[in-house]
Amino acid sequence: MDWQNLSSPLRIVLLLSAAALLPAVLICVTPFLRIVVVLHFLRQALGTQTAPSNQVIVGLALFLTLGIMKPITSRVYEEAWLPHDKGQITAGEAWERARPLLQRHLLRFVREKDLALMIEIGKKQRPRTPAELEIETLVPAYVLSELRTSFQIGAALFLPFLVIDLVIASVTLALGMVQLPPAMISAPFKILLFVLVDGWNLVIGSLVKSFG
Repeated sequence: MDWQNLSSPLRIVLLLSAAALLPAVLICVTPFLRIVVVLHFLRQALGTQTAPSNQVIVGLALFLTLGIMKPITSRVYEEAWLPHDKGQITAGEAWERARPLLQRHLLRFVREKDLALMIEIGKKQRPRTPAELEIETLVPAYVLSELRTSFQIGAALFLPFLVIDLVIASVTLALGMVQLPPAMISAPFKILLFVLVDGWNLVIGSLVKSFG
């Protein structure tokens, strides 16, 4: 299908459909998934409930994703989108140029176990080379792998704050302060610890480096 030969109404329909699917694509095939899940776990571990807000977490995850994905998106733009925009290649040829770049990116973070599961669910033959993997198999495997990784990081973030909660709970129980919620006392200590160790710098730095 050649984009240049499509009628204007059909182009509008395709653009609107692509715009509707864009958030799902952004979440499923970029580092956005891992970053936003880890930041959510961090907020829960700190016990701040709504601080930072969802808008701040999503915004930070979005801009970090743009920075991490810049090398890949630049290559896709130069090798696929730009020639297609100039009319040198068709939309199908542009996709064939962009697909290997996306596959290589996803394969860097996909676990073989998750990939085998998706191949088994789809009842497909095991590919001989990574290039033979289909996107509809690779993307869900990537999502599963990212969820596992983000939950591992989230569990590691919870541990030091859990220690503080246990200590505060033990102290309040020993002092007979039963009616005072331990979470109310531990929250300032957890925030203070996070600030003293420059937690945002450590968490964001580690997250970005995990995609290196």
